[in-house]
Amino acid sequence: MSNGLSVQSQSVAVALRTSKYQKFVDQALNDPQRSKQLVSSIISAALNNPDLNNCTVESVISAALLGEALKLSPSPQLGHFYMVPFNDNKNNRKVATFILGYKGYIQLAIRSGFYKKIHVLAIKKGELVRYDPLDEEIEVNLIQDELDREVAETTGYYAMFEYQNGFRKTMYWSKAKMEQHAIRYSPGYRAKKGYTFWEKDFDGMAFKTMLRQLISKWGIMSIEMQTAFDGDNAVISEDLTPNFINTEDIGSIPEAPSGNLPPSDSVVEPEGAAAGDGETDGDEKVYSIGDIVDD
Repeated sequence: MSNGLSVQSQSVAVALRTSKYQKFVDQALNDPQRSKQLVSSIISAALNNPDLNNCTVESVISAALLGEALKLSPSPQLGHFYMVPFNDNKNNRKVATFILGYKGYIQLAIRSGFYKKIHVLAIKKGELVRYDPLDEEIEVNLIQDELDREVAETTGYYAMFEYQNGFRKTMYWSKAKMEQHAIRYSPGYRAKKGYTFWEKDFDGMAFKTMLRQLISKWGIMSIEMQTAFDGDNAVISEDLTPNFINTEDIGSIPEAPSGNLPPSDSVVEPEGAAAGDGETDGDEKVYSIGDIVDD
């Protein structure tokens, strides 16, 4: 394959049956069983999100290979990472980008072995008693009825981690602060166009933002975590290096997606913890890069 991403795209399933792409995947993984599993997961992702078939095949495969290298699943039910189509008007093509989900952040943190606990939680109306940013202590009265809590209005977000050695770091953002963050970094959300992840699953994007802010500023980052951070929101090259598309180069967005990031609260204890069950309706479309990127 060439060093650049090809302009012409074809059905992902059809392309992966050709010797050209089979050879590329086999050489990248050097493991027939892993190659077979990866091809199957890519085809499933394309069936779940047909717009991936309009992307360059290389960009789809490379995004999946980065996820495979990080031992993360592309399954939208798990929510580890997503292959999301973007318009690249500068090169007259659509490309798939690697988007790390908040559950991917949690998985990589747990796997590093540094973290004893890592939590992210939506705080509901009336629950917050106080948060002391100096001592980083929070006092809440959680709504006990799970169904009542699920439908209650969210007023803030809390995230924390604790290392195995006892070091602890916490962070609380009001929903108003998170709203300003979304407006700053998502042009689509700022324009209220209706298609962005922020509009379809504000809590899911808020969880990712909280974990990204917390871990990138104060957390210990394994090599895998650093690789994931570097690749998040990027088009992945064949050598798995990230390439970021300038926001101005992204084309218009056709239709609205529907809640592809896993919803609801996440309180994770690494010991014996699973990834958790995410939900999706599989209706991902083509996005602007600012609508998923956060700083």
